[in-house]
Amino acid sequence: MAVAPNLEDYATFSAGFSWEKERTGLTGLPNGQGLNIGFEAIDRHANGPLRDQTALRWVKKDHSTMDCSYQDMKELTNRFANVLTALGLQKGDRVFSFLGRVPELYVSALGTLKKVAVFCPLFNVFGPEPVFQRLSRGDALVLVTTQDQFEKKIRQLLDRLPQLRYILLTDAAAHENDQVRSLPRLMEEASPEFNIPPADAEDPALLHFTSGTTGLPKGALHVHKAVLVHYVTGKYVLDFHPGDIYWCTADPGWVTGTTYGIIAPLVNGVTNIVDEKEFDATRWYSILQDQKVNIWYTAPTGIRRLMRMNIKPREEYHLEHLRLMLSVGEPLHAEAVIWGEKTFGMPFLDNWWQTETGGIMIANYRSMPVRPGSMGKPLPGVEAAVAQVTDDSFQLLTEPGKDGHLVLKRGWPSMFRTYLHDEERYQKCFRGDWYLTGDLAKKDADGYYWFIGRADDIIKTSGHMVGPFEVESALMEHPAVAEAAVIGKPDALIGELVKAFVVLKPDYTPDDALKMDITAHARRKLGPAVAPKEIAFIDTLPKTRSGKILRRLLKARELGLPEGDLSTLEQS
Repeated sequence: MAVAPNLEDYATFSAGFSWEKERTGLTGLPNGQGLNIGFEAIDRHANGPLRDQTALRWVKKDHSTMDCSYQDMKELTNRFANVLTALGLQKGDRVFSFLGRVPELYVSALGTLKKVAVFCPLFNVFGPEPVFQRLSRGDALVLVTTQDQFEKKIRQLLDRLPQLRYILLTDAAAHENDQVRSLPRLMEEASPEFNIPPADAEDPALLHFTSGTTGLPKGALHVHKAVLVHYVTGKYVLDFHPGDIYWCTADPGWVTGTTYGIIAPLVNGVTNIVDEKEFDATRWYSILQDQKVNIWYTAPTGIRRLMRMNIKPREEYHLEHLRLMLSVGEPLHAEAVIWGEKTFGMPFLDNWWQTETGGIMIANYRSMPVRPGSMGKPLPGVEAAVAQVTDDSFQLLTEPGKDGHLVLKRGWPSMFRTYLHDEERYQKCFRGDWYLTGDLAKKDADGYYWFIGRADDIIKTSGHMVGPFEVESALMEHPAVAEAAVIGKPDALIGELVKAFVVLKPDYTPDDALKMDITAHARRKLGPAVAPKEIAFIDTLPKTRSGKILRRLLKARELGLPEGDLSTLEQS
């Protein structure tokens, strides 16, 4: 049976939108005691008709499943909040997790939020130094992890982390000492009843680290009020409806895995699928089929991997329940959008946001015509624009098609409130009421936004400003190209020449003839000034685990420069 979109007419809905009106979709703490993400995600459903509905379903490595209802999650998260209370934690104290997609991650995240402490996830593949940097800069008091991770990566750091009071081991039967404790034992001793303390909407809730090209990672701090964006984007972008089954493939160690892999689906009262295992094409299709997934949120990296497989999902799997597919992490090339339409009978809907924005800001919507390669239109309630920005000037551009800096006007609830311990850097992100995203974009005459590239990735060649995404999109249209990344390489005559790194599809031979054919294709599509002057074939592109291509790493390796922070590098 067809389900009508929650957002049926973008223009009409946007014109009448208000955050205050949408706030009525949330409950708030009892007796008007404030707003708390954990309560909105779990308790309000457990206290009502969704009490026995499955909140989280874990698909284990062997394909068996384990379900937790909203009531189960209420009791487990209450126990964890009581564990933190017994350990002496106060409002605003930081609790870190260093776990994969296991139940304890979700329980600790939501239990921490109920305690009105601050939750921060770490990638479970980090080495000791990236972990140290984040625990140290984040003033971690509690770390939840496994015995294996503790022995391999954490124990050696303890002398350097005097503020870290407790390590809670998810798989230890007994306490090691006063600092290293058994979480199962503490949970068993804790009460399943917990009264969430009064919480202001501006109380800190989530800390997410984002890596820069150089220097130490930045800790973006978000508040409980962010839940309003999590709720609204779940309802109108992810199009959650009662009874939906939803799957977000994002790693919980980055912001999508927390915001849209934990909070947004639970706040909207749907069933959230969690896969314990890493990417496997046939496994992914099996999960979509076996779990009868309605809404699938993934990343361009996973989509490109699927595109390279000789699998016909609609012929080989029963995917009739699938209603909506979305993508985030790296701008989605038009080729992937079109492939989704051909392969699944529906396009992948791209959307754009950042760690700093706390939630989706620009999106393609189910009810709106898709323009392959476009970011879409701003979330209702978010004012976006393109601006010309220099050190001493700021001017909004009103003419369609003009390239400039993508900026967002202050006022959306999930905007980060600071970079932890770096207020000066935070202030540099703003010009008056406008947040500078660091991305370049253009807006067409119909209000669709188009990503050009990171401001620091733009290539200046022969007087032209070339965005890598534009060149990569053209290269992806060649039948031999599976993936592409483009950098600017210094050149004495033209400033920078465009160099492309290309991953080929199976069955194509990386020889000079193919290189010439791809070059000719690019010149036809882009013109000789913009098309790559050099092409190098490469087995894999360096990416973060969130799916972003690390162009700056390709450039550093090409030029023999320092590689910078590699802590989020995929398979590092």
